[in-house]
Amino acid sequence: MLRFWLWLAALWLGAGSVAAAGRLYTEEDPLVILSSSSLKPAVTNSSSAWIVQFYSSWCGHCIQYSGTWKSLAQDVRDWRPAVGVAVLDCAQEENYDVCKEFNIKFYPTFKYFRAHSSKSEKGTIYRGPDRGVQSVRQLLIDVLQNHTELDRPERCPPLRPHRSAELLPLLGQRSDHFTAVIVEEPESYVGREVILDLLQFSGVEVKRAVSSELPLLDALNITVLPSIYLLQPNGTHTHLHSEKPQRFFFSSLLRSLPGVARQSSSSVPVPVDVQQQSSEPWREFDRSLVYLADLESGLHYLLRVELASHSTLEGAELQVFKDFVTLVAKLYPGGGSVVKLMETLSDWLLTLPLPKIPYQAVLDLVDNKMRISGAYLGAELRWVGCQSSRAGLRGYPCSLWTLFHVLTVQHDARPDALDNTGLEADSAPVLQVMRRYIRTFFGCQECGRHFEAAAASGLKSVHNPEEQLLWLWQQHNAVNTRLAGSLSEDPLFPKAPWPSASVCPSCHEERNGVHVWNRDGVLLFLRRHYGAANLSPRYAATPPPAPRPAPPGAPPRSDRRDGGDGGDGGGRAGLWILGVGFNSVDMSLCVLLYVSSCLFLMLLFFFFRVRSRRWRLTRSRLLV
Repeated sequence: MLRFWLWLAALWLGAGSVAAAGRLYTEEDPLVILSSSSLKPAVTNSSSAWIVQFYSSWCGHCIQYSGTWKSLAQDVRDWRPAVGVAVLDCAQEENYDVCKEFNIKFYPTFKYFRAHSSKSEKGTIYRGPDRGVQSVRQLLIDVLQNHTELDRPERCPPLRPHRSAELLPLLGQRSDHFTAVIVEEPESYVGREVILDLLQFSGVEVKRAVSSELPLLDALNITVLPSIYLLQPNGTHTHLHSEKPQRFFFSSLLRSLPGVARQSSSSVPVPVDVQQQSSEPWREFDRSLVYLADLESGLHYLLRVELASHSTLEGAELQVFKDFVTLVAKLYPGGGSVVKLMETLSDWLLTLPLPKIPYQAVLDLVDNKMRISGAYLGAELRWVGCQSSRAGLRGYPCSLWTLFHVLTVQHDARPDALDNTGLEADSAPVLQVMRRYIRTFFGCQECGRHFEAAAASGLKSVHNPEEQLLWLWQQHNAVNTRLAGSLSEDPLFPKAPWPSASVCPSCHEERNGVHVWNRDGVLLFLRRHYGAANLSPRYAATPPPAPRPAPPGAPPRSDRRDGGDGGDGGGRAGLWILGVGFNSVDMSLCVLLYVSSCLFLMLLFFFFRVRSRRWRLTRSRLLV
């Protein structure tokens, strides 16, 4: 009887694990999930090689190992034209037969399928004791290099080392691309890893040579290994300096070269000639700075374009907007005209006791129809760090990311800035407001769903401003990784792990051959990069000069204020409140007039009510 209950419990636990199989690997992971119907079509006569993990979702070791396998898939995701990483769950009933056919008896089992495999091939089992990321990655390189010329993956270049006689004639030659030569020890894998890292990038070709090629080392004056030497398209050549002689640093340097871009998934080539593709004038900028023009342009688009799709704001929408305006008013760095405007808008929203307001009222205030001195937000797009090589890329989404990065850094520096706003109770107030805003107003619904899913699962672990700052950075990098190579990627600004090794060498480390982030280095970089001292006012909109006071006895001005404030063109510079236009008055006067009107109407109501009651009483007496 005891055995029966133990068997029943095991069966129940197994069924529960099988039900959870879909959660072990998901479509969000950078790998391919195979099944009985897709395994053979994927690996048979494939133009690329494959490494497949056959696992069982009830296998405890498989569950423990899933994080390592995902890390491997992420580590070699740019190698996809040469080798793919996949999984197949043998615990799924539909996969029983195919796992039996491929002789899977234990879990996990790793099988390698060479490119151009025939239907009869069942793959080669990897039995190595070390199944860490670095060991499996080096296995993939060994197998790729051992392909013959006939069965090598179509898009995988030769991984063998080049001889001095092959490379020395390239010195001084002109070309239409960069050529990078990595010189290393014979047992090193760095050169081959970088070759595969750049497999999906055009504009650069990577070759490797080993230290035994003494003529090459002498000609290039190479004394440290591994080293990277760059042959430029104009025929010049030079040693390429890298902070650390590691794979990630070499790959990042080569991807950042001018003209090097990820090959677009579109069949139409994407040119990178900025001047020809973009209708906007190109603005020279320093990538190490954050530009106020991007923040102002983002707020302009948010308040005057995106919000305009809501004719009225009420209920939850109105509260989300109030929280956003309060957040920006309290944390936007540097003060100035934008802060003055946001403070005015925040005071107005908090003072006005209405459950519903028209969008026109917000727009009038954003356009400063009341002409409040010192309040101004430019009404044009001036992308600088967020500009793109052609219309439709980057721009507003880039500026929104930048704005919230700046706000998280400001909150980290001044955590008491949100005291007495109603937002201070949240452990991650900037992220919570960002989450609610994107869910409520952000135009890209699919983007909003992705962010909401990440926030729902991840924000529970954020407990202080420092963790808030890091979470947003991690999520931004996750989005960049997901969108790398998509049609929305700008070839001039490829989506890559950020900050790059060239921008922040201390942010990057390598442990057991795998790239990792240095948390303290990243924190220091984010605080410095998005701090108030690193904000450049170049290209920012200039507030118009304050109007001169009219001389005594002069007629009132009726001309429209210049400077793109969105005036109505008819000389009216008013604020719309409850359908009433107020011309050139102070905010406090507007509120005072509104409150006084309400009190006056209440007094009239009670007065006529009392008079009416007395009249009815007098009439009843007369009738009696």
